[in-house]
Amino acid sequence: MFNQLLKLLQSYKLKKIINQKQKNQEKIKLNLGCGTDYKEGWINIDNNSDKNIKKLDVLWDLRNPLPIPEKTVDFIFHEHLLEHLTVGEGINFLKECLRILKPKGVMRIAIPDLEETVKDYYNPHWKKASWIKKYGCQFIKTKAEKINISFRFWGHQWLYDEEELRRRLKESGFTKIKRCQLRKSRYKELQNLETRDESTLIVEVIK
Repeated sequence: MFNQLLKLLQSYKLKKIINQKQKNQEKIKLNLGCGTDYKEGWINIDNNSDKNIKKLDVLWDLRNPLPIPEKTVDFIFHEHLLEHLTVGEGINFLKECLRILKPKGVMRIAIPDLEETVKDYYNPHWKKASWIKKYGCQFIKTKAEKINISFRFWGHQWLYDEEELRRRLKESGFTKIKRCQLRKSRYKELQNLETRDESTLIVEVIK
């Protein structure tokens, strides 16, 4: 459970950062669930559950509402975050993002694509998947083990294909949804953000 005193301290810190950016007439950009990917010019927020983050702006459990007034944020980015939340937590999180975005504000979501995971199960060369070596999973012996790891490892709670992601976004109140390519965006602020080639399902949503 997130310590109440810590929540108060981090809430004050976040409000102070936002106030300073607004005073400087800077765009408010949130990098949520940032992990070790600290992005300069963004407000980097994570709960540091793995205790491996050396640089962070705000320590926050994103299952809790963000202490940010509605219609405050210009851009939100998160990569490989949503699949770590249960469906209910995910919908609450997306609703919270909708609340804090300004009108015409944009959120970019980058996650692994369930469709690609299933396709890989039928790929006779499944052992050559780059992430097996990257994440130390050379112990995998069968494609059944591989697909189960995709669902169960790293705290994964719910994997999405495009249909499921669109469904949950619409349930959360978003209507303007566009699929995007890796590291490409019509918005300069959202270009070249992804750090993982495993981000095979990327969408941008506009409030």
